[in-house]
Amino acid sequence: MKKPSTGRVARLGACAAVAGLVTVGLTAAPALADSDQLWVTATPWQLVLPKASETGPQPAPTTLSLRLNHDNAANQVVDGKLTVDVSGLAGIADVTWPENCAPADATTAVCAVSDIPLSGEDSTDKVRVQVRAAVGAAVGATGRISYRATATTTTGEQLTAGENWTDVRVATGPDLALAPVPGSTGVAPGATVPVPVSAVNRGDQPARGVRVTYYVTRGLTLNGLAPQCVSAPAGWGEGPIHPVTKVDCAYGDVVQPGGTFTLPSPVTATVAAYGLQERVDIGLEALDGAEDLQPEDNGAIKSVGVTNTADFAVRGARLTGAAGETVTAQVTFRNRGPAWVANLGSGDPVGRVDVTIPQGATATGVPDTCQPRTADGGWWEGEERTGAPRYQCDLPIWVAEQQTLNLPFQLRIDTVVTGAKGAVVVRPPYGDERLPFDPKAANDKAKIVLNPAA
Repeated sequence: MKKPSTGRVARLGACAAVAGLVTVGLTAAPALADSDQLWVTATPWQLVLPKASETGPQPAPTTLSLRLNHDNAANQVVDGKLTVDVSGLAGIADVTWPENCAPADATTAVCAVSDIPLSGEDSTDKVRVQVRAAVGAAVGATGRISYRATATTTTGEQLTAGENWTDVRVATGPDLALAPVPGSTGVAPGATVPVPVSAVNRGDQPARGVRVTYYVTRGLTLNGLAPQCVSAPAGWGEGPIHPVTKVDCAYGDVVQPGGTFTLPSPVTATVAAYGLQERVDIGLEALDGAEDLQPEDNGAIKSVGVTNTADFAVRGARLTGAAGETVTAQVTFRNRGPAWVANLGSGDPVGRVDVTIPQGATATGVPDTCQPRTADGGWWEGEERTGAPRYQCDLPIWVAEQQTLNLPFQLRIDTVVTGAKGAVVVRPPYGDERLPFDPKAANDKAKIVLNPAA
């Protein structure tokens, strides 16, 4: 089946893989308050199973994790029933049902799901089906697991997720599965945190050498790296500041099926004085270029939440001019630090600057990063970007400490209004709440004043 998009992928580099998801249902998100849609989410979105041994120990089973989600936050959804049909695996793979599944016949089970959160949220009540290639199944053999689901809202509405499937294939090769890496929170600048790397080969063939790749955000420095590791900027823009560093490490270990790979010495990360929302994306692969059977489990993210602040501030302008004259209002944003701020995983801007045009003036030139809005912040229906009463200016996805950005607005004075004022406010990228890392509210606002009174 085709893998649909499930939103922005949170990763810094191609080798830092994250678990694949596929979500299936019948329709798009509901438009009516009393409507809802049930979805089945499968991880991974397709299964590649190592070939079974004819005589020796068998590879470890692969887990297919299923959960239910729904769309409407106004509803509470209960009594989920997930039907899993493995008749398409005959002669290809064997299945072990979890405790929350009741076999209906030789190839079908109905699984009870009580926790059904909103779409995009994780669930505490998953169905974990163990799947292993059948003895005698040849490399390249394919099969299919089908599933459908029902649930009920507390108002009595019956929800149905359409039938869909997960494709299964038998293959041969290594399958390096990276162990989860716990995150760290409340870390002080200057402190050091562990960055553990451990993997198991779940495949049926050895991994002849292991390549470990780190993508490290600017506020962290890795310690304890092997001498052969090579570091370079990860290519996130030009200039003297590199928000991400790529570290490539090759090890000659041969990891046999069922064997474990660990680093020869522990790796740690030290937080810089300007650290805030930091992360290390870790990926690994077999060094000889052998295809990994299940690349979705080859990556992990070490998140590091730093106890620090970043003082975002804006500055407006005071200008004078006659009717018909055009003046430049140089709106300025500055991150006064001490921390830098980056949304490298989500790709969202770190914030936005809202600019309201003073009465009696028209914006005839605006920065490229600024989008026109109505006076109350709604969508601007004008054909041109100029002439709107208000502008929303997206900041970059990262700003360094002490970095300044200029936003020049060309304002034509149509009518002289003494002391006409426009507002300048820095806000989060979405919503109107205060920025959680900003310690000072007073300098989040400024004014553009045209022809101030004497």
